Amino acid sequence: MTVKEVQVAELDAAMQGGARVVDVRETNEYVEGHVPGAVHIALSTVPEHVDAFSGDGPTYVVCRSGARSMRACEFLTQQGIDVINVTGGTLDWISSGRAVVTGNDPA
Repeated sequence: MTVKEVQVAELDAAMQGGARVVDVRETNEYVEGHVPGAVHIALSTVPEHVDAFSGDGPTYVVCRSGARSMRACEFLTQQGIDVINVTGGTLDWISSGRAVVTGNDPA
């Protein structure tokens, strides 16, 4: 089973169309800075929140660099959820000069 992947430029474009984004990093990482609009669901709690990833169209999953989000995507794909891993993660998002939000709120 292959997991779909995109880079941050493709995520940015998808977000312009209203794409859902979930950040699976730990709470302290999320609070320090995340993609605007990304909802926080720590990787360890993904199995308890599978429904949060489903809806119309795919959910984009992001972490620090793409490894944890890939693990989440592999699990969710096995559950029949349409997800896309963001390669390079938040590090690439920040290094590209895109906006970052701090704190507990997604936006």
